[in-house]
Amino acid sequence: MLEIKNLSYFSNENNPDKEILNDINLTLKKNKTYVITGPNGSGKSTLAKLIMGILQPTNGSIIFNEKDITTYSINERAKLGISYAFQTPVTFKGIKIKDILNIASGTQNDFGQICDILSKVGLCAKDYINRPLDNTLSGGELKRIEIAMTLCRKSILNIFDEPEAGIDLWSFDNLIDIFKSLKSCTNIIVSHQKKILDLSDYIIVLKNGKIEKFGKKDEVIPFLENKNCARLVRSI
Repeated sequence: MLEIKNLSYFSNENNPDKEILNDINLTLKKNKTYVITGPNGSGKSTLAKLIMGILQPTNGSIIFNEKDITTYSINERAKLGISYAFQTPVTFKGIKIKDILNIASGTQNDFGQICDILSKVGLCAKDYINRPLDNTLSGGELKRIEIAMTLCRKSILNIFDEPEAGIDLWSFDNLIDIFKSLKSCTNIIVSHQKKILDLSDYIIVLKNGKIEKFGKKDEVIPFLENKNCARLVRSI
């Protein structure tokens, strides 16, 4: 499904040649959910952006369904069935929510279809269908609409960068249900949340730009819990 080979990324911003990721190797299977977690600054979002093509790697390659997509643009990857939901959603002045959902799905949805899509992310179509996708919407509203856009695309690989950021508790529980329903595609979720870790098939733990631990959730969650306990003991 997805192979990441010897992937490295060095940033040229602020601190030239700063190492963000170093020699990442991963093989991701079809129709599984992977959660990328780790401390702040460990390279989680950078890895997600490299997979989507938002950033280009310094070294290494990315293979998607046996095709080398390392140099592919975001649009080229999207056409292959890869979607990305940003940690901070973008806005589009002058475009209504119904229009952006139609663009994402590639078809004209009727009111009932848009209602079904928005209800999955905790929004009422009657209140949102004709609203512009601009900064009059709260961060939580924008986050939910972007997740709705991702669902519309029906991609075979979805990447979610901290999808829980900026949303309320009720919407978070609704979000968990959405992820549980995504069984016919591969999902990569960047998150610290225990509930999201629990619904994963595999967990990737990054630290200082390297893979500290990778495996099935039943193996990795105890590893994370032991680390947290040890950190607590040292702080007492």
